[in-house]
Amino acid sequence: MLSARVSLHMALILATSNGSSPAPVANPETNRRTANYQPSIWGNTFIVSHTPEDEITLAHKEQQLEDLKEEVRRELMAAASNPSKQLKFIDAVQRLGVAYHFEKEIEEALQNTYDNYHCIDDINDDLYDVALRFRLLRQQGFNISCDIFNRYTDEKGRFKESLINDACGLLGLYEAAHLRVGEEDILDEALAFTTTHLKSMVEHLEYPLAAQVTHALYRPLRKGLERLEARPFMSIYEDEASHSKALLKLAKLDFNQLQSLYKKELSNILGWWKDLDFSSKLPFVRDRLVEGYFWIATACFEPQYSYARRIQTKLHALITTTDDIFDAYGTLEELELFTEAIGRWDIDSTHQLPEYMKPCYQAVFDAYKEIEEMENTERSHSVHKAKDAMKNLVQAYLVEAKWFHGKYIPTIEEYMRVALVSIGAPVLTFISFIGMGEIATKEVFDWLQQNPKIVRASSKVIRLMDDMATHKFEQERGHIASSIECYMKQHGVSEQQAYGEFHKQLENAWKDINEECLKPTAVPMLLLSRLLNFARAADVMYKGQKDEFTHLGEVMKNNISMLLIDPVPI
Repeated sequence: MLSARVSLHMALILATSNGSSPAPVANPETNRRTANYQPSIWGNTFIVSHTPEDEITLAHKEQQLEDLKEEVRRELMAAASNPSKQLKFIDAVQRLGVAYHFEKEIEEALQNTYDNYHCIDDINDDLYDVALRFRLLRQQGFNISCDIFNRYTDEKGRFKESLINDACGLLGLYEAAHLRVGEEDILDEALAFTTTHLKSMVEHLEYPLAAQVTHALYRPLRKGLERLEARPFMSIYEDEASHSKALLKLAKLDFNQLQSLYKKELSNILGWWKDLDFSSKLPFVRDRLVEGYFWIATACFEPQYSYARRIQTKLHALITTTDDIFDAYGTLEELELFTEAIGRWDIDSTHQLPEYMKPCYQAVFDAYKEIEEMENTERSHSVHKAKDAMKNLVQAYLVEAKWFHGKYIPTIEEYMRVALVSIGAPVLTFISFIGMGEIATKEVFDWLQQNPKIVRASSKVIRLMDDMATHKFEQERGHIASSIECYMKQHGVSEQQAYGEFHKQLENAWKDINEECLKPTAVPMLLLSRLLNFARAADVMYKGQKDEFTHLGEVMKNNISMLLIDPVPI
């Protein structure tokens, strides 16, 4: 039996092949659709320059960071004698965004907690502590049982009403429930129970608990991007009487240090983008390089992955450009030519393309050339697979273009087979893994090429959230039927009923992501975290059925300002 990946690849090839010779270039006077995207709002915001004094300041701050890291490391180890205190300290370290400095220490502490799990259970019945321990262990990949929460239910299996007097405990249980996997009914019930009661009590709570509950109800920790979540938590943590001054200062300095690095990277990538001059050559496409960098930087934030951020941001921008050529401008004949050229992966194919397509084709070719030059011969297999992923993406775009031009509305199953490719997550995952270095072995890329469950689940989160946020605008301007229209037509239901079904599918996709992150994992957790973060970024970009990527709103402006512009006051 063919694998799902091979079957999809063949389906895409069959769908894009009509057995005829290449179509001629369309008349330039052809009437074309256009989406009238707004231009980038950022101007020269991210054009930065550096002086020798900057390097001296940087060296001084790096020494400060090293001293603070040692102090925090000592505090973390000293807390080992009090398991509850140590877990709360680890939670603070993670929520402040500096856990990547203490991976070894945190892994050892949580391994010890896991090894002694049942011993601790016997002496600690506090809901907040039990929920925190469960969440931290699940986040670390330890597959512990959710049965620990049975003690908080009555003889009918319902959570005890007495729990509603424990707001902290409810919040802890709410956050823990988001680490659920399939068939964990008690965590499904826990999420419903805590959501209901936290919503009803939040207006009666005092700061900072009220702020924490409000934020958690909007975006639970499991769906939050580490760098974004760190910033508001600093204010909350600072107001805790027992907070670690060293940890708080480390978090603030580290945030600002990374922000400076991001600004420098983004400035360089913007130089590349400006040289491409797509704003004049392809004025109909979205200029969302800054937003794309934000997406990539939040998914792959550690300082040592500068190369990964650069190549991913470039490919993300070029994928967005290609998507707009297919969605908003190109004729079907032109799109077939582009697809055939990408399939051949030959720069000599450029001359067969319409003039406006040539810059994009050349840029894609050059971006992959840059990646090839950075990789050694032992890793050439990874670049080859990333090219195949790009070919599959463009073939999926052509399938959708044929659907549009043929006024064809596929079944939801048919749509999703193609749409989980056309959302771009598979190809970006290949590029992301290339940027992670030697940890991404040949075996990892072989696994990735089999389209594993976590890739499908992450792609589904992005696709469904994207569709729910964008389909109305897209239908107004002329676009293929989205998952919403496909489902409504096939099942004869209303738009709201379709939304309801997709929210259930989103919940199941998150359960699949959680399950794939439990040990033993198919590939290292560091790589899986990129897929987790891609899904989290979709929650940020498309929350509340708003497309903050294409139509920049206040939420996205604030997020970008927080991550990339405004330093944390020290």
